[in-house]
Amino acid sequence: MSDGALSQAEIDALLSGVDSSSLGGAAKELSGDDGERKALQKLLNDTCQNQSNALSTMTGSEVVLSDANISFMNRDRLVEQLPDMVVAVKADFSSGFPGDHLFIIGEDTAKSLASMMNKEENIALDDMALSMIGEVVSQLVGTQITALTKATSNTAIASVSPEATNVPKALVALPSGTFPSVEYDLDLGNGQRQKLWEVYDGNVSHAIGAALNGSGAKKTPAAVQQQPAMAAGMQGMGMPMGGMMPMGGGMPGMGPANVQAVQFPNLMSHAASQEQANIGLIMDVFMEMTVELGRTKKLIKEILGMGEGTIIELDKLAGEPVDILVNHKLIAKGEVVVIDENFGVRVTEIVSPVERMSGIA
Repeated sequence: MSDGALSQAEIDALLSGVDSSSLGGAAKELSGDDGERKALQKLLNDTCQNQSNALSTMTGSEVVLSDANISFMNRDRLVEQLPDMVVAVKADFSSGFPGDHLFIIGEDTAKSLASMMNKEENIALDDMALSMIGEVVSQLVGTQITALTKATSNTAIASVSPEATNVPKALVALPSGTFPSVEYDLDLGNGQRQKLWEVYDGNVSHAIGAALNGSGAKKTPAAVQQQPAMAAGMQGMGMPMGGMMPMGGGMPGMGPANVQAVQFPNLMSHAASQEQANIGLIMDVFMEMTVELGRTKKLIKEILGMGEGTIIELDKLAGEPVDILVNHKLIAKGEVVVIDENFGVRVTEIVSPVERMSGIA
């Protein structure tokens, strides 16, 4: 029987900030809501293909992210699985499902990703390389937010800008208590599978899982408070609960109700005239119009290597129409002409509203 004194292992755990209840039980999987875990795991696996496409585009190689597997962890158990040095990328959700959210990438894996993106071997994990890893995570989170928004109809989901740091695994800031950890397989195209981890705060994963299972929608506080007030008001006026009016019309103690059809004015002509008036208010506003001959993408080292006489090849073919943009939005296409001694452009095509809207999105 214990005499109430702490063991040396418990003292060490308290000094290191580790929950002593986890000692000796790290090999046992912690419990969590299985329905919510499965719902979140399915969504993450469904997004792996889009995430793989984004990573392949960024690196220029075929990168495959797959097999999202969620387990409920405590700090001890997750740290045991991590390599000694990692890149931790904080990407907390700021709204929608606010709370802690981060990705953990092994140092060697992070170096490989940065090298592929920068087309440079044996890259060091300096500030530039860490910013590249932050951009990788930004793409992963963006894909997840798109899928979450579609699945839950929650349009308020957003995250902070990812921030990457290269630290020993013991210094990674993990959620307290029990939390879900997602382990992915990551293939960088060399045939060797590597690991990538994603960690959610327990409250965040619970809210997401509940929303995915259709039980996340709740009445707003205003609606909840309004209903008792309405019920009390109806009772005070003699109206029975349930909101049903007494037969014969009218309120108790009052004469018959005078019911008349409501006459609504014709809104069509008024709306049209109002629209014209609103457009008239901005007719004298200046907007920037530009003509774009073409575009291209260059690595930073290629841009720094430019000098006088450098030829930059654009993505437009000779004779192809140029783009006409207003406030950086494509509205038309045309051909270049010369007016006296100046360049000009003759409009040959107006971009359809559908194309303009897709460009805005």
